[in-house]
Amino acid sequence: MNLESLLHDRLAPALEAVAGHPVDPAIRASPHADFQSGAALGLARELGRPPMRIAAEIAAAADLDGIAEITVSGPGFLNLVLTGDLIDGALRAAAADERLGVAPVAAPERIVVDYSGPNVAKEMHVGHLRSTIIGDALARTYEWLGHDVIRVNHLGDWGTPFGMLVEHLLDLGGADGHSIGDLTAFYQAARVKFDTDDDFRTRARLRVVALQSGDPLSRDLWRQLVAQSERYFLDVYARLGVTLGPGDFAGESGYQDDLAAVVAGLAEKGLLTESDGALCAFPAGFTGRDGAPLPLIVRKADGGFGYAATDLAAVRHRVGKLGADRMLYVVGSPQRIHFQMVFAVARKAGWLPDDVVAEHIGFGSILGADGRMLKSRAGDTVKLAELLDEATSRASEPAIGIGAIKYADLSGDRRGDYVFDWDRMLASTGNTGPYLQYAYARIRSLFRKAGSGPGPVTVTEPAERALALALLGFEPAVRAAASAEPHRLAVHLHGLAVAFSVFWERCPVLRAEGEVRASRLGLADLTARTLHTGMFLLGIEALDQI
Repeated sequence: MNLESLLHDRLAPALEAVAGHPVDPAIRASPHADFQSGAALGLARELGRPPMRIAAEIAAAADLDGIAEITVSGPGFLNLVLTGDLIDGALRAAAADERLGVAPVAAPERIVVDYSGPNVAKEMHVGHLRSTIIGDALARTYEWLGHDVIRVNHLGDWGTPFGMLVEHLLDLGGADGHSIGDLTAFYQAARVKFDTDDDFRTRARLRVVALQSGDPLSRDLWRQLVAQSERYFLDVYARLGVTLGPGDFAGESGYQDDLAAVVAGLAEKGLLTESDGALCAFPAGFTGRDGAPLPLIVRKADGGFGYAATDLAAVRHRVGKLGADRMLYVVGSPQRIHFQMVFAVARKAGWLPDDVVAEHIGFGSILGADGRMLKSRAGDTVKLAELLDEATSRASEPAIGIGAIKYADLSGDRRGDYVFDWDRMLASTGNTGPYLQYAYARIRSLFRKAGSGPGPVTVTEPAERALALALLGFEPAVRAAASAEPHRLAVHLHGLAVAFSVFWERCPVLRAEGEVRASRLGLADLTARTLHTGMFLLGIEALDQI
């Protein structure tokens, strides 16, 4: 049950009756009551009357029978205290529902979530972490709410560097026997040769042509690179506990046959302009620092295609072939303008209809203790596998280490940066992943000792009421997470765990008797189920024992 929505629906008619037009009640949780509305304060100037008088009129007109008691406080706030019967009934309904009172969406959509997106022949690094964790939490949440979710892992598996890599592999006699670690060093060695050896550079460029022309040997070696990289990626995903699988890989190479049609389609609609030999689109409203129109380079001067062409082809495919209603691109914030321009051009071209949503889900950076981009001690980019190794070695359980990394990422607004701090992240107290996992394990331990199951909930004590309100806030927290704000769910789960801790201290469970004991076991059981479901949506493993 969404209590805020219920109170909104009951209070809105009274506000409209007093104001003469619809007014948002702006229901908020409050330390002075269960919920509060400050709508009367906003109406005071418009109606020319004191806000306390307006609030009194609203309170008198509101139909809240059986829902809440309403009083006026301060300069004109409306305080709302839920009835005990409502709380008990809502808790019992949630307990009887395997979905904890969160109904599936009424109108499911097909949602494409593009996330992770590493490059073939390179190890994943810490820069891929946020996209993978945030994207997976969103995909899990949308799917649980009943949407048809298509996960897309847009691999960088095409382009000029692969001529260099394939040529270097040929110099070494092929790709067999190389681990992904070998390939990382191998990439660096190939880069050095490309930059310093004129003969190799010439051969690498010719190899690009051969690869893109379909030369069997070049394609075979390229496929070996891709296959070995995909095996490595899947191993990292399994360790990280994310839901990306082999069927979700969608490399840039898959769009190559569509790029000529992208250019032709844009040219036909008059959306391309030649600029210094390149074919560019200039969507309205995008300018550089000098005020000049900002170009989206679709085809480069040398005839090659860049990210813009591939991304436009991907839009066409996801709308036309996959039937997407919404497309979410979980990519770092620096790419915001790029995606806005791609979406604008795609709409002009008719490939992105007005009824299809395309959204860039940006996020900030992971910082070290010095406030700069997180680096290894040697000053290199931190490899993701090494980060996971350290997480599992520092924690008492591998799942705790991985959960700590995920929660640290998801518990803050994704748009901001955050400092990577092992000691804080792995702490069993405070706003951390381990704190949630320990809270869940404590409840499971309680039931191993209880010898009996949960009963119907009847709330009487203040700590029980506080826990009840936290439990009943789960539904709006999940809906908020589905608005691309997973931190709203993470913060809610932490608040729920804190409320349970207070309840545990102030309301004895095992020493209680009869209906009180059964009721408190009911509260504990519902808390465990809510924590378990919420952690699942965030991708954090719930442990029965720690």
